[in-house]
Amino acid sequence: MILTVDHVTTYRYAQPVRGVVQSHRLTPSVFDGQKVRDWSVAVSDGLKGGGFRDGAGDWVQSWSVLGPVSEITVTVRGTVETQDLAGLLRGHKEGIPREAYLNDTAPTRVDAALAELARRADGASDPLDAAHRLSAAVANAIAYKPGATQAHTTAAEALALGEGVCQDHAHALIAVARRADLPARYVSGYLMSGGDGSPQEAAHAWAEIWVQGLGWIGFDPANACCPDDRYIRLGSGLDAQDAAPIRGTARGPGAEILDVSVAVQAVQQ
Repeated sequence: MILTVDHVTTYRYAQPVRGVVQSHRLTPSVFDGQKVRDWSVAVSDGLKGGGFRDGAGDWVQSWSVLGPVSEITVTVRGTVETQDLAGLLRGHKEGIPREAYLNDTAPTRVDAALAELARRADGASDPLDAAHRLSAAVANAIAYKPGATQAHTTAAEALALGEGVCQDHAHALIAVARRADLPARYVSGYLMSGGDGSPQEAAHAWAEIWVQGLGWIGFDPANACCPDDRYIRLGSGLDAQDAAPIRGTARGPGAEILDVSVAVQAVQQ
């Protein structure tokens, strides 16, 4: 499939700030399931700094904006050719040991309810079966409801609420997978827009679980499937903050207002 991406993020500041520094993971991953045809990232009045490929295989690019500034727009546009690999991350080069993804973080810390949910993997015929069981359990336990949670909601809180968004599904699946001794990580990326092609309020997220003999396999409990050719993978980390497409700091007081619009659509081949 050939997908186009139009992703615009606007930061507005209640008072002009002295400057902004950002770190981006906004370049599609390099693996057999996707090939970039064209891709651009632009920051209004931004100065492009150094970039590097980190141990997880993601391209990290720095940007800075000199102040005073009241508004910054990050625009991502491009075209990616994708293939359905049934969630398998084949041909991806990285150097972080998979055992590192057994470590929990604040958003993925396991409580009694998550520990009970992780027991759904008991009796699985193999690690792949266990991963599928856990993904289905998370999908059934947390209903998808936009606006039900906040950026800092933990997996335990989302499970207790019984509602959440893709970030909460990913955190919960990571938590129960690690509890079942399966390395798991958070993945940020894009998912093709719905049938009407209307922009979405945010990018997408899912989880990857290491399955011995197969490697990393993606699971998206929010949509009860493994990522296919409707998905574009950007990067990964221990949790949402670690894998965030945009991270940064603004030098100055005042509130920050964030506005995001994402449209991912298929084009005629």
